[in-house]
Amino acid sequence: MPSLVNAETDERDALLAFLDAQRGGLRRAVRGLTDQQAAAHPSASTMALGGLVKHAAHCEQGWIQEILMGRPGSGARQSDDWAAEFQLLPGETLAGVLAELEEVGRATRAAIAELPDLDVAVALPEAPWFPKDGKRSARWILLHLIEEQARHAGHADIIRESLDGAVAFDLLAQEQREQQE
Repeated sequence: MPSLVNAETDERDALLAFLDAQRGGLRRAVRGLTDQQAAAHPSASTMALGGLVKHAAHCEQGWIQEILMGRPGSGARQSDDWAAEFQLLPGETLAGVLAELEEVGRATRAAIAELPDLDVAVALPEAPWFPKDGKRSARWILLHLIEEQARHAGHADIIRESLDGAVAFDLLAQEQREQQE
């Protein structure tokens, strides 16, 4: 595990800390890259590092703001082409998708703070991949997002290593050294 999450005071804080740690893995995977590198496809996959960051932001925003909080969609997803969600498209930058991920994280923390507890349950939207009349609690949604972000942070680690040989532990060590300076 590239980083350890601090012991937290309660379940809500712990889940948010684990979610933030997985976002951190994504941020570290693109550390020091140019837009061109973040858009590259150095592996057999069509996923690009910048696209993974973008997708992670869109996914979290959708689950928290749209599904859990019932707020209107942001329209962040620019294409119905699912593969485009995992790529940096013309006009998108690594700095832009990183800023979006950061803002989504702040909005998630604020939204979860508004809830009376994590047992709040919401109906899932109609989609072929959701059970008919399905409901999920805020707790389940946070756990799902931790899973989702962790999966993509792992993808990002492999793509980054394929791109320039950098590995998660080295990127974490660099980040920690800079924080201490």
